[in-house]
Amino acid sequence: MDNQRYLIVDVGSTTTKAILIEQVDGEYRMTFRGESGTTVEAPNEDVMIGIRRAVGEIARLSGYSLLDDSGLHAEAVSTEFLATSSAGGGLQVLVCGLAKAVTGESAQRAALGAGAIILDVFSTDDERPVFRRMEALRRARPDMVLLAGGVDGGKSVNFAVEFCDMLNSSKPQPRFGKTYRMPVIYAGNNLAAPLVQDTLDDVFDLSVMPNLRPGFEEENLGPTRDRIHELFLSHVMEQAPGYFALKRQTTGPILPTPLAVGRIMTHLAERDETNILGADIGGATTDVFSVIGGTFNRTVSANLGMSYSSGNVLVSAGVANILRWLPFPCDETQLENAIANKLIHPTSVPETLRDLAIEQALAREALRLSLEQHIELAKELPGEELSSLKKVLSSQEEGLKSRARTIDMGTIGLLIGSGGVLSHAPRRAQAAAILLDAFQPKGFCFLAVDSIFMMPHLGALTQTNSEAALNVLEKDCFIRLGPSFSLFGLPYDPDLLGKPVLTYSFSGPAGEQQGTVAYGEIAVLPLSAEASAKIRLQPSEGGDVGRGKNVALQMEVSGGTVGVILDCRGRDIVHLESQINWQQQAKWVEALGAFTAAELQALGGGR
Repeated sequence: MDNQRYLIVDVGSTTTKAILIEQVDGEYRMTFRGESGTTVEAPNEDVMIGIRRAVGEIARLSGYSLLDDSGLHAEAVSTEFLATSSAGGGLQVLVCGLAKAVTGESAQRAALGAGAIILDVFSTDDERPVFRRMEALRRARPDMVLLAGGVDGGKSVNFAVEFCDMLNSSKPQPRFGKTYRMPVIYAGNNLAAPLVQDTLDDVFDLSVMPNLRPGFEEENLGPTRDRIHELFLSHVMEQAPGYFALKRQTTGPILPTPLAVGRIMTHLAERDETNILGADIGGATTDVFSVIGGTFNRTVSANLGMSYSSGNVLVSAGVANILRWLPFPCDETQLENAIANKLIHPTSVPETLRDLAIEQALAREALRLSLEQHIELAKELPGEELSSLKKVLSSQEEGLKSRARTIDMGTIGLLIGSGGVLSHAPRRAQAAAILLDAFQPKGFCFLAVDSIFMMPHLGALTQTNSEAALNVLEKDCFIRLGPSFSLFGLPYDPDLLGKPVLTYSFSGPAGEQQGTVAYGEIAVLPLSAEASAKIRLQPSEGGDVGRGKNVALQMEVSGGTVGVILDCRGRDIVHLESQINWQQQAKWVEALGAFTAAELQALGGGR
């Protein structure tokens, strides 16, 4: 319909965000938005209160009548009401697999891809004694349990019975509701399914699904992911305060927020035939998403964040790794005190340039560590190397622990950042600097940030109008920082510092430009988001910009708010702690436009 409207809400853990999408000049655009605190907990305990407040803000701004106590207002003709949710901590799942490194990871990928947070992972190679695992089960309070393990027809069935016995004895209680039966999904060896049905007590609601790992080299996550989502709607959502009313009023299924993000990313990757990596960095957790070769993966780094988890980032990364990103001299005690102050006042925002630089240095390490965890889980299944293993295995047991990584930063075409430290950075070049340093892309990669974390809303919209969702994503959601070309393949060599390693020719709106970039330096070529240009890059000294050593790259690129970034630091120089000091970092952030020379002088850095 020409006058179709979409009212979409994302019910977050702390904030409920509503947007309205309408046709403007023949294309769908986000026209109004509103926010309110989420009201899933006491004293309100009714999620609809926060939703009506957020939608009421849109109604006040637009003049439309949209939502009343019974649902969409009678005057809201041609309006669809969609929703996503991560309120109350989102969907929370306990996972069990036969071997943690194989089906345990497949089970995690299935749950994480369905939008869940993993509370704990149990396996036969779990080093915790039984009473510790029993204690963990009693304390967990999950929304559901996912049990997997063994290939179809395999001899390993006892582990499933043993875990069912632990569930029967510990009887974990659900977060919401006191009377409904805890859902348990079994997606393992088909021969063990009858034993699981016979063993599990009636206090659990069992669903038997096709095996997540039917064979050594096969993975079948789709049916289990779909079942997790169905149970999220029918069990979890029914118990959470106010969700029954929300479910009754929406015109489409309610999606877990991370699942919605995965849907819009997958649609974009398929349309543009590219690989995408994205990260949402929050106060307590960091989510990393990837669509590689059409396969979506998601991980949650539960203790890596910018406020409540800032102390854990400090411990996990180490003081030296955070100090290397500061563009001014700072000793360890000063840094530790600054991060301790953030822990004491987790909701505070940086008040000074110094506070801002420290926060952004911390963000680099939180994102870097989160990416490492994502790479560890997002691996390829075992391939040819398994054939020799099969010959020595007397039964179809799991034991393979080394697999090829699926994420190569040289294949990522689009890098997306979201979360306050990125979306609300005072300068867009600061967000670009964080993304470049944390993720270390190789060759060509386009950088963008989600301005107001609208991707969950647009993921919900893909259910009914994917074309509109992608248009709003590009026009109103993404802030295009610009393309980056990162030199790689050169091991750190101090003799190369200052020596030209990249020659460029650049033909854009301002005419023809030519020049060189030296090893260890960054250059930015101005090009607005509305413009495009032709660029030719010729690496030397064995450098690579994505086409091979010393092979030229030529392409047409569109611009962004930062411009076209030529990063010739190599991919090793920023890992050499002794070589990274505040003078070099100051030079890099000034070249990017993240900080001015005057600001760096005020910080005690600069030249």
